[in-house]
Formats: sequence, structure tokens, C-alpha cells
Amino acid sequence: MKTLPFTQPHTCAARRSWLGRLTLVLLFSTSVAWAQAPKSTLKEDIYVSSEKGKSGFPLAASGKTAALFASNTDWPGVLRAAKDLQADINRVTKLTPTFTTDKAPTGKEVVLIGTIGKSALIDGLVKAKKLDVSGVAGKWETFVLQVVEKPMPGVERALVIAGSDKRGTIYGIYDLSQQIGVSPWYWWADVPTKPQTALYVAPGRHSQGTPQVKYRGIFLNDEAPALSGWAKEKFGGINSKMYVHVFELILRLKGNYLWPAMWGNAFNDDDKQSPVLADEYGIVMGTSHHEPMVRSQQEWKRFGSGPWNYQTNEKTLQDFWRQGIKNMGSKESIVTLAMRGDGDEPMSEGSNITLLEKIVADQRKIIAEETGKPAEQTPQLWALYKEVQDYYDKGMRVPDDVTLLLCDDNWGNLRKLPKAGEKPRKGGYGIYYHFDYVGGPRNYKWLNTNPLPRIWEQMHLAHEYGANQIWIVNVGDLKPMEFPISFFLDYAWNPDRISADQVDDYSRAWAARQFGPKHAAGIADILAKYAKYNSRRKPELLDANTYSLTNYREWETVVADYNQLLTQAEAINQQLPAEYRDAYYQLVLHPVQACANLNELYYTVAQNREAAKASLATTNALAEKAKALYAKDAEITKRYHALAGGKWNHMMDQTHIGYTYWQQPEQNAMPAVQTLAPGAATTPAPAASVQKSPAKPAAGAGFVEADGYVSIEAEHYSKAVNGSAVKWQTIPDLGRTLSGVSTFPTTVPGQDPTASSPHLEYRVQLTSTGPVTVQAYLAPTLNFSGGQGLRYAVSFDDEAPQIINLHTGMVADNGNRPWEKAVAENILIKTSKHTLSKPGAHVLKFWRVDPGVVLEKLVVDLGGVKPSYLGPPESPSSTVAPKAADAKGSVGQR
Repeated sequence: MKTLPFTQPHTCAARRSWLGRLTLVLLFSTSVAWAQAPKSTLKEDIYVSSEKGKSGFPLAASGKTAALFASNTDWPGVLRAAKDLQADINRVTKLTPTFTTDKAPTGKEVVLIGTIGKSALIDGLVKAKKLDVSGVAGKWETFVLQVVEKPMPGVERALVIAGSDKRGTIYGIYDLSQQIGVSPWYWWADVPTKPQTALYVAPGRHSQGTPQVKYRGIFLNDEAPALSGWAKEKFGGINSKMYVHVFELILRLKGNYLWPAMWGNAFNDDDKQSPVLADEYGIVMGTSHHEPMVRSQQEWKRFGSGPWNYQTNEKTLQDFWRQGIKNMGSKESIVTLAMRGDGDEPMSEGSNITLLEKIVADQRKIIAEETGKPAEQTPQLWALYKEVQDYYDKGMRVPDDVTLLLCDDNWGNLRKLPKAGEKPRKGGYGIYYHFDYVGGPRNYKWLNTNPLPRIWEQMHLAHEYGANQIWIVNVGDLKPMEFPISFFLDYAWNPDRISADQVDDYSRAWAARQFGPKHAAGIADILAKYAKYNSRRKPELLDANTYSLTNYREWETVVADYNQLLTQAEAINQQLPAEYRDAYYQLVLHPVQACANLNELYYTVAQNREAAKASLATTNALAEKAKALYAKDAEITKRYHALAGGKWNHMMDQTHIGYTYWQQPEQNAMPAVQTLAPGAATTPAPAASVQKSPAKPAAGAGFVEADGYVSIEAEHYSKAVNGSAVKWQTIPDLGRTLSGVSTFPTTVPGQDPTASSPHLEYRVQLTSTGPVTVQAYLAPTLNFSGGQGLRYAVSFDDEAPQIINLHTGMVADNGNRPWEKAVAENILIKTSKHTLSKPGAHVLKFWRVDPGVVLEKLVVDLGGVKPSYLGPPESPSSTVAPKAADAKGSVGQR
């Protein structure tokens, strides 16, 4: 396999140099294929170029294209994808290759496509020892793409795409499509294709290997009003005409699994072609965590009778479920087992483990009877969602071949993982994750609020603990989650390809694939920052009181950051070619524009209310400004809906202003503002306060107390003491302000601290003595390992470390105030009390106790910390240089 090795640099200058080399590569291909590499190395197999090079295979050259051939005995989904390749070559070159399935290949150079064991063409090459498939045959979803000399009489050279199975071949086809410059998002985000007059494929073998996560998919959910309104207008409903675009997208992203939309929709009943086409395309279908036996909730409403209660309505439910398995037939599916209450509610109080185990046993009996084969030969899952996990924790078990689908808390924090080193299950473990949610403490459905570093950190945990059978993510309306969907599915293919400090490299490469290399770094920075800013507090949770108006200039700084990002995004928009503008607005500019406006709206409302309290002359003007910003929100939505000739009308219909409790309002509502009657203003507006610059710390002093506190970003430690089995590592851009720091590997068990235990040291200079409080700002990681909760420890100097439990009193459930606060604010703040007997230099130590704890920030409060949302800004330090205004550090860094 021809690869271009890129060693991950550690300095800003090196990063720019690396990007320059990547840019040179991307000039020839807007695609980046992530070849398997050690965690510290990023390797890429770029095998398509516009230059012939040495012995390049001419896919298109001199006004001609190589003809495409496949066997008519191959899978229908393979033949269909081959036609997509034919269309993709035309998109790039304006030339259309011939595609033949019913006669022998002829021509100087041809493309041969097929599945081992289903294609006479491919099997003939293998038999003649022209094609080595020893690393492909018998594997799951694996392909090889190779130039073969003199493959058969009458053909001098062939580009062969051979797959181990149906999807292996399809992935090989789409890998080539992406390499020639067709984005998987060409339809769903209108990403244009850069024209090329020549396309050459490098000789050698090219492959993406075998996926580490077996089933990788998305869940269309919470789809009203946006996706449902859009689909009704464009396709007459959420039907097969819409789903073929979803199927193709999943396959182009190298996914294979789908939970279909289920709010008022029934995939198998609304349009009988939908399940047929899913199987033809090669999509493995499932139903959500609360819809057992391949039947949707809507089907029960349509065809069920009596209560959704197995104790009182067993026969009716069995008949209903039996029909689901009959409808499934031989189509590839994963059958959801057990049951929750109707409408995704908890089961009744009378339900018990014995009953649920009987339900599962009866369901498996139905599966065996209807499929005519042992139940274990049909893939099945049991979703440990919400209270169902309690049943498991209390001893409920299902057969070993059933995949245990572990879940997050609906806010991106994993609730449970397998025990490290425990006996493997035949069915393995999976993860159900969320980019979108309807429920407490507040719905979040409107825009992307999922930064890649946190997705990486949580799914890395899943991978390290062996939950690799199924990864499925709730993506809401699909748009506008394009960027995190790409990352989730790319990471699922092989989590070892992307380390924590390569997430920003991934972002640059993704931006380059959509928009070319020129603005890739700038666009990646925007994508990272808007997700980071949105994750501090979901837009639906924002209000005028979120940030402090008076302390640390917090509201002012938040709005300035958004507006600076908007300026950056608009500047790139003006420089992009016109054909990229629609895609850029959808993927980059719109979310920044909409969220910058929303934050400024609430900031202005806060200013208005404060001015009204003091009867300031600015009160009415601020009220009018707030109303104008509210009206602008609607204008921004209108602009989105007008894109591409109205192609995406309704896709931004989701309400997002005016929440009063967890459920969404029927329509957006202007936040209340106050006005003064003419002549009522009695006091002048105060003069703007002047912020004093802190004194420059003495050399070696570390972080210096000012205004009664010291605030330190986690990555700015003076010393990291590693252990024999674990090392400290910064996770760039994770968290609300700068980055996160944790220990890796994450599977090393916890241990109470000793003098030589892993810890971080922070030098501080304090002017006070006596009692101090240390606030640790931590990612809202849950107690995924069970037991009493994850722990860390804190100490000053040589005092004994105080062990602190993150999860005291915290349960991931609606109504639990500690959990609701943690997820709403996207932070856990824990405190420890210390007494210092002397002023001056001290060393603050943060100790590793349990794995998975991610530190974002430390604040030493000597009585001066004021109320704020993000905490006080970082204190001056002799060891951390202030960042220059034009410094180009990691993507997303503030």
C-alpha cells in the first residue's frame, strides 16, 4: 500500500508545516483517506492524482475514461453503487464511462468491480493468481483496490475493486469516488465537485482495512417539525424517495446501520419499498431502543389492540411481534429485544426482572420459529437505556449472543461500560449516543452542540473498554449534524487512527474535502469554535441570566467571541468561489451567524433589564435592539430555507427561543424587555469601567493571586508526574474554555494516591494565608465503571491529598439536580478546603485516582471569586505566555 507518512508535530510552526505538506497533497485530491497508523502518526493513502506520475492508471485522461465492468451475478447494491461511480466520474470530468454487466471486459484499460464469491470476473482473477485476496476474503466489509497488469486476454491493465462481501465492494467503490473529489455530502449539503480533466490511480494495493466497530450507524429521531416538514414538501413524506438519499449517504460515509425516523412514522409500513430498498442498498436496519421485534411504536398504534402490557396482553403482543419477524424475512436486521413502556416510557412499577426475562425468551422463540434457524443466528440487541440499566445492574441477563447496547445519558456522557478485562460476550457490547435529545433538563434539537474532542474522549473510552459491536448515534433531523456525523462514523471505522491530538488535523482534512485546501485551516477553526461555544450551554438553555453581566465582563466577552467568529466566517465566505456558497452557508456560516445573533439577543435583553432597574436613558434603545435581533433570527432562518432554490425549506423550523421548561415552545417567543415612559430616565448611563492590566509576575512565580483568586487552565501545569502504567495527556480543545487533561490508557484501575502517584503540579504565588477553597472544573463524565464513583485528589505542597468523589449524590436521571446542573452547564465543579500557614510560593497538586476523570480548570478561591458561568479568566503567569492576536495554534483554541 502506498502511503504518505506524516509524523504528528508538537509546535505551532510544525503544525503549519504539516498543513502545508497536506495542502500540497490535497491540491491533487480533495479526499483524505485515513490509513491505519500508530496513535502518534497520521498516515494517508492518497492514491488518485491529476498527474500520471509513474505508471498511473488512467481512470480518465485525454478526453476518455476507462470502461467499468461488473458481473451481473453480483449483489444488486454493488451494481447500483457502480452506477454511482459512473455518475461521480461524470461529475468530476464531464465524461461518462461505459458500464457493462453482461459481456466480457475489453479495452486497453478497464475497471473491474466485484465481490469475492459473487463475481465471475473477480473469482477468475483470483483463480488465475492475478489478484491476491488473502487479506480480504472472509473478512467483514473489507476491500482492496489494485492495478493489475494483463488481467485477461485483450486487456492490458485493470483497476480492480474487490470486496470481501456486499458492503466491502460498495465501500471500495465509494472510496474511489471520494478520492476523485466527490464528497459524501454532495447531495445532503450541496458540496460541489472540483472539475478535473485527468484522473490517475497510483499502482499498488489500497485498502481501508476491516472496520473495528462492526455496526456503525445513525438514528433519525425527534424529526418534527424540521425533517418531517421538509420531507413532506420534497417527497410527500418520510418515504423511500427520501430514504434512498439517507442510505447512499450512510454507505458513502462507510456506515452500515440505520434506526429510521419514528415520530409518527413507521418505516416498514408507511412505504413498503423502504425496507426492500434498504436491503438492496446494503443497509442493516434496526428499530430504536424501545421498539422491539422490528416493529415501530406507530405500528402498535395502527395494528395493536389492548394495553401495551405483557402481563395482561401476552397473546396479542406475541402475534404483533411475530408479524414483525415475518416482515423482516431475510433482510439484514438487528432485532431489538425486551420492551419499555408505550411511548418510550418506563415500564410499570409492577414489572420485574423475571417478567422481562420471560419476554426476551418468548421473543427469541418467535425469532427461531419464524426464521427457521436458531435464534442466535439472527443479530439481536438489548438496549440498557435509562431504567433498563437498573434491571441489568440488579441481575437481569439475556443470552450471550445478544449485544448489550450501553447508552449515554442523552447528553453525550457514557453511563456504563464493560468491566476492563471481563470475559467477552459472544454478542459483544455497543453504544447508543446522542447529538440530539428531547427530554430533561431541556430539549436540544436546533443546531450542532457536539464538539469533536468530547465525542473523541467518550467514544475512545467505549473503544478501550471493548464496546465495539454497535455504535449508533441519535442525529435528530440529520442536518445540521453533518460534521459530527462524519467524525463519528470515520472514528468508528478504526478508533486507533485518530489520537486526541489529531482531532484538529481531522477537522482540517474534513474542511479541505468539502471546500479545498486554501481555507481548510480557517474553516476547521470555525467549525471547532462554534461547537465549543454552543456546548458551553445549549442554545435552548440560554437566557439573559446565563452569563454574568457584571463579573469578569463575561457576557461581553462571550458575545465578542461569537461576533469575532462570525467576522472570520463571513470573510472566508466572500473569498470562496460562488459555487461553494450554498454548502458553506449550511455547514459553516449559518450556525455561526444564528448563534452569534442568539447570544447577542440575550446579552442585549440582560443589558436592557439592568438599564431599566437604574432608569437609564439607554433602556428603550436596548429594547429596540433586542427586538431587531429577534427579528434577525427569523431572517437568518429564511436565508437558510432559500438556499439551493429552496431545497432545504423547513429544515430550520425547529423552535429555539422562549423555552420555559424542558419541552419546546410551540413557536419562538421574544424574551421580555422593559421600556421607560418618556421622561422617566432619571440617571445618566455610567462611564465605561477601565480594566486594569495585572502586574507582570516575577520569573518562576507561576500563577499569581490577584483579586483574591488564582485561575488556571488545566493544560498549563508546571510539571506532569506520570506513573509506570499511565501518562498525562492534554486533549486539545476539550471543554468550555481551553482544553482537558486526563491520564491514558483509561483502562488502568484506580488507586489511592501515594507520594509517587501520577499527578499534575501547578506553581502558584499567594499573598494570603488561612483557609482556601480549590474548585476543580471537570468534564461531566459519569460513573461508567460502577462502584462508588470516579475520584481525584487535591493537595498543596506536602499535605496529604484530599480524595474527592465526582458522583456523590449524582444519578443520571431527570429530577436529580446535580446531574441536571452538570449537563446543562457542561461541567462538574467540585471543591476541596485547605489551610495555608504562610503566603508566597506553593505547589498545587491534582492527583489521579480513577481513570476517565478529565480536568479542565482549577480555581483557588481566597475569598475573591465572584459569581459567573465560566469561572474567572486565567490568572497572570510567569510560565504561560499570552497568546498573540494572530497566533495560529490548535484548531478551536481560544
